[in-house]
Amino acid sequence: MNYGAGRPGNRVRTRVRVEPQAHGDLERRDGAVADAVVDFVRRLRADRTNRALRLSPLRMAGDDADLCLAQPDPRCMVLVLVTDGGDEMRVLAVRDGTRARDELARLTVEINPVSGAVEVVDQTEAGATVVSLRGRAAPLFASYDDQALLDLGVVRSLLPALREITSDEQFKKLLTHNLPELTRDVLLALREGVSVEDVRRQITDTWRADEEVDPRDWARAARRAVSRAETDDDAVLGALGRSFDAWRLFLHPEQQRLATGDFKGSAKVTGGPGTGKTVVALHRVRHLVERLPPGHSRPVLLTTYNTNLALELTERLRQLGGDELLRRVDVRSVDALALAVVEESRSEVGRPLDDDAAMNLWHTVRYETDLLDYDADFLDAEFKHVVLANRCGTWDAYRRVGRSGRPRISTAQRHEVWQLVQAYRAQLDGTPRRTTYALIADRAAELEQRRMARIEEQARYKEDEQGGRDLVHREAGSGMWLTPRYRHIVVDEAQDLSASHWRMLRAMVRRGPNDIFLAGDAHQRIYGSRVVLGHQGIEIRGRASRRLTLNYRTTRQILGSANRLIEGATFDDLDTGTDSLDGYRSVLTGLAPQFWRAPDRLTEMRAVATLIKERRELHGTAYSAMAVSVPDGAAAQEFANVLLREFAVPVVELGRRGVSSEEDAVRIGTMHRFKGLEFQRVFLTSVGEGQAPHQCIEQYRHTNPDRYRQEEQRARSLVFVAATRARDELVVTWSGRASRFLPPDADRTAHRAADLLGHDGPPSGSSGSAAA
Repeated sequence: MNYGAGRPGNRVRTRVRVEPQAHGDLERRDGAVADAVVDFVRRLRADRTNRALRLSPLRMAGDDADLCLAQPDPRCMVLVLVTDGGDEMRVLAVRDGTRARDELARLTVEINPVSGAVEVVDQTEAGATVVSLRGRAAPLFASYDDQALLDLGVVRSLLPALREITSDEQFKKLLTHNLPELTRDVLLALREGVSVEDVRRQITDTWRADEEVDPRDWARAARRAVSRAETDDDAVLGALGRSFDAWRLFLHPEQQRLATGDFKGSAKVTGGPGTGKTVVALHRVRHLVERLPPGHSRPVLLTTYNTNLALELTERLRQLGGDELLRRVDVRSVDALALAVVEESRSEVGRPLDDDAAMNLWHTVRYETDLLDYDADFLDAEFKHVVLANRCGTWDAYRRVGRSGRPRISTAQRHEVWQLVQAYRAQLDGTPRRTTYALIADRAAELEQRRMARIEEQARYKEDEQGGRDLVHREAGSGMWLTPRYRHIVVDEAQDLSASHWRMLRAMVRRGPNDIFLAGDAHQRIYGSRVVLGHQGIEIRGRASRRLTLNYRTTRQILGSANRLIEGATFDDLDTGTDSLDGYRSVLTGLAPQFWRAPDRLTEMRAVATLIKERRELHGTAYSAMAVSVPDGAAAQEFANVLLREFAVPVVELGRRGVSSEEDAVRIGTMHRFKGLEFQRVFLTSVGEGQAPHQCIEQYRHTNPDRYRQEEQRARSLVFVAATRARDELVVTWSGRASRFLPPDADRTAHRAADLLGHDGPPSGSSGSAAA
């Protein structure tokens, strides 16, 4: 069949996508194969008539669909699904070596009747696995008949092999054979004891096609957006086969619908770490930009809590859509955005203090007023999350305001706190005048609310008084064209924004379809206090609020340990409801977290340095793919000195501006700095009693139980965030006694760091790791 039809010399452009299973094939092969396939896809898109592409028919898949083979270069071959007369092509599988052609030819390709996706199964490989590991026990999936499995989305051609699996060893081996995603998710959940009804609700229904699936309509299946690689853009295509970044490139079905959905107003996505909330936010931005009319403005805002994350989002957005996409998007941290608004208004607010200086000012005020019963952390949080959040401009307003989520204090104590707040403001208003980022956000919210009020008033005048006619003279006379600052706003790490931030953002975009889209997780709240979105004018109802449950960044072993850190605690859903990690799961398997205890601080640091060098020398892990979490800046400097001076390991500290992704050095930073970042291997240090949580919270155990519980929960969330930054391996270390957050037997079962530094110490690889 000739898919190169056309007059000689005419180039024929083709839509070519690389399917997730083909991406999985590339991850298991070296970079040269990935580069060859990427080059092949680019050339195929540019001109499918190019005979050098060596595209040859294999067999018919169905009406108007053929399976073809191609050889990008002598190292490998690919299986391609061709539909719509050659206008649509899908790379389904990749093989290399001398038997590549035979291996591709024997693959089974079918349309899943549940999801409507094109799926590939290597029945020969699956069957060989079962035979080689055949046991005598009952089949693992004997309690589920064929129809039940098919209804859940398991691929039909795999059923014979499933009926022969009798051990977890066989099952684990089967999972390594690049199964279709839906089949893999369903089988893992069933094996973990999830009920059929919950599997259907939590997994199958999120994959289910929006229309009835015709298993013979290959052209429709190939065009269906479900579970496809987002590889239209060459910048994204160039990342294929790079396994550590794979999660950045694909949208799971439950993410796809959120990223491209149409909402009547605001929308929200929540979910545990690694569930792809940021991926959804980035693809949401691209989707919104694609729907914009041509222009040169930046009507879409992408914002997040801190500068590090804003820089990270900028780079990932560039990877997703290149500079063309970035030209239509304003990417800033929410505090940088607030500062820009205030500076634009030429308001005299003074020089902003950084966080440390703002905290030191609270210490000064405490001593000057001789009101020492209230520590600086409490006062700073009270000021941000009660006084400013509720616009308390008078003592009477503060005395009456509700304090949900804050430690209880009496009216007399409130009066003393109000005195401290007034003294704090007086210090800021002195000479030279100073301010804080919390006050800047509050001022920016006020300015934007006034601006939006003028916009709404002008719109009403135009509609009611002038019959909708343009008011050129009135608008020009106002000194500015009164238009909303943004058309769409997308927020990442939404749980850490304050009420002032939300008031500002609400006033930057008119209420309407797709106005605000936010992604967050209260389990990871480490900065702010609870904010009820509905109280800030952000209404999210029904299907506009969705929860992601599939983690495809962190292994099941790491995830299980991290989840135990926050067991029993109650978390909100960023609004009036509660949230949990029910159904939260990972499809990745790997090493169990390792635990290492040391008799002192220096031994702990040297042990971590030894483990890092081993990962580099024995496993080839790049330094830049490893990170060390520390409790504070002083500890970061201590670790840096040991790693660099004693072990010649290059290091770079994670600061406010982040670090260059091209610098091959171990990242060192506080748990707060780890927020939003991911690494192949994470060394979570100083997880000892008195450090996690810090011993300072003990003063509240009996005197202020509310605050004690809140501080302990925040500490748990902080460790939870740091632990879930790891993709492949998590190493936990401490000196002295293990933290109460770790397993009860951690001190007894952990490896001895002192032995690691000797000549006859235990192995530090997976075989010697302690289970979580």
